[in-house]
Amino acid sequence: MADKNFFERVYVIAKQIPYGKITSYGAIAKALGAARSARMVGWAMNASHGRADIPAHRVVNRKGLLTGKFHFDGTNLMQQLLESEGIAVKDNQIIDFDTHFWEPPMSE
Repeated sequence: MADKNFFERVYVIAKQIPYGKITSYGAIAKALGAARSARMVGWAMNASHGRADIPAHRVVNRKGLLTGKFHFDGTNLMQQLLESEGIAVKDNQIIDFDTHFWEPPMSE
């Protein structure tokens, strides 16, 4: 079973992602001092659906791919949410990934 405390730590960081910015599963894992736990961050994002306070749509893979899009209701909801924040997406990938990328601060 996944560590609920880890999930809550992921959510603390996810809530800090600024509007119009994205980060990656790996960047969140690294900020938590668990650099090899990107997949677990993905599980946390998947488990966050239904929580309006968690901007899961702003978390993508390290190449800018919308790998979590299938966990959102509707075919293109993740892309629509990102585009509504001014982030262009083409073929399920963030355009200008580096421009929109937000590096989470290291957590204590």
